[in-house]
Amino acid sequence: MDVTTDAAAPWLIVGLGNPGPEYAGNRHNVGFMVADLLADRIGGRFKRAGRAQAQVVEGRIGPPGPLNRRVVLAKPMSYMNLSGGPVNALRDFYKVPVGHVVAVHDELDIDYGVLRLKLGGGDNGHNGLKSMTKAFGAEYHRVRFGIGRPPGRMPVADFVLKDFSSSERKELDYFVDRAADAVECLVIEGLERAQSTYNS
Repeated sequence: MDVTTDAAAPWLIVGLGNPGPEYAGNRHNVGFMVADLLADRIGGRFKRAGRAQAQVVEGRIGPPGPLNRRVVLAKPMSYMNLSGGPVNALRDFYKVPVGHVVAVHDELDIDYGVLRLKLGGGDNGHNGLKSMTKAFGAEYHRVRFGIGRPPGRMPVADFVLKDFSSSERKELDYFVDRAADAVECLVIEGLERAQSTYNS
């Protein structure tokens, strides 16, 4: 049974991206960047997760007491368009309800650096979300990190697989930090509070 209100259940925070150093700075990998920062904050290091094609960090976020949350940070190592399989394997292993899954991903239809948090909905052409939704349904949380639209007639696939521009990189650390704050707020205080604070 998938009880999304089970407060004791762990949260699975999934940073979406592509594995390998050649993709590390790509716009499509901003989910990995946020996951890496969250891992730093809880003092963990990503390691291979058993049979799942993913890297994970287990830990806790939030103040001591009832707001302290058990979390599993994950980076699928399957390439973006196959993210659903590894995430679903982790969800089963850690017994995470769909409502406790958070996908952190790049979003073309939002201006650079702007955040939008939501529960459920469509994939808007994002292959990572498409794969996750196919694997276990759409009722998971999303932290959408705006990357804006490609300039001119540049194909979308080329744009998302390019590194952030030099001007974007000046603010990237700040925006990644803010996205990590938004994830923590979502998990600790709930979607409504996180939306009112971070949806800009």
